[in-house]
Amino acid sequence: MDLQLKDKTALVLASSKGLGKAIAMALAAEGADVVIGSRNQKELDETANEISAKYKTKIFPVAVDVTIPSDIENFVFRSVREFGKIDILVNNAGGPPFGKFESFDDQAWLKAFELNLMSAVRLSRLTVPYMRKTGSGRIINIVSLSVKTYLENSVLSTSIRMGVVGMAKMLSNELGPDNITVNNVAPGLFLTDRIRETMFKNMAAGQTENDVLIEMAKEIPLRRIGKPEELASLVAFLASPLAGYITGTTIQIDGGAVKSPY
Repeated sequence: MDLQLKDKTALVLASSKGLGKAIAMALAAEGADVVIGSRNQKELDETANEISAKYKTKIFPVAVDVTIPSDIENFVFRSVREFGKIDILVNNAGGPPFGKFESFDDQAWLKAFELNLMSAVRLSRLTVPYMRKTGSGRIINIVSLSVKTYLENSVLSTSIRMGVVGMAKMLSNELGPDNITVNNVAPGLFLTDRIRETMFKNMAAGQTENDVLIEMAKEIPLRRIGKPEELASLVAFLASPLAGYITGTTIQIDGGAVKSPY
C-alpha cells in the first residue's frame, strides 16, 4: 500500500535507536524526508547513514535535548531551513524512572514534566504554524500503555502522559479546521535494545533468552513481545493522508495486553 508520504517532511524525536529509529525508518521507506533527533550526535549520524543507505530519501540528523527549550527551537529552525516545511511531528521521549509515589521528590516530578509533557507542548507549538502553511499536518505523540491500564510503579509516567493525552484531545479540536490531526500511540512491550538488555542481564542459571521472552509474554494474548517495526507501521499510517479522518484518539498497540473493552 502506498501511504502517499513521498516528499513529506517528518520530525521524529528520540530516533537514534529503539522505537524512534523504527519510526524514522518506516517513514523513510514510504518516501518521506526525515529529521531525526536525540541527544547523541554520533549515534544520530550513524542512524542517518544507515537509513540513507537503505532508502533513497533525505535524513537530517540534529542533536537535541527535549528538556531544553533552546535545543527544541534550534531543532525546528534547522529542520525548516533544511526542508522548508514540516508535515509530520512525532513527539517521542524516554520515560521517567519507575518507583513508588513516596520515593519521588519535587525535582523528579519537574524532570518528568519537562521530559514528557513540555517537550510535546513546545514542539507542537513551534511546528503547527508550518503545518498550517502546507494546508495539513500530523502530530503523533508516543505515550505509554499506562494511559490505558495500570502499570505498577509508573506514577510519574502515567500522570505526565495523561497530560499529553488531554492536550492532544484539546489540540485535535482546535486544529481540525486546519486539516491537522493529533493522535497518541500507546505502546505495550516491544523488543528494543533497551528492553533486551534489561530482560536478559539477570537471567537465572540455565535460562535461555527464549525462556525469558516466553515468561515476559505469558500475559499477552498473542504470546509474544512486539517488534518495533510493527509500532512504526501504525505511526506511518497515522502520518499518512489515508488516516485523515482519525484524530483526537489514543491507540494502544500491545498484543491485546489491555483487557478493558474501551
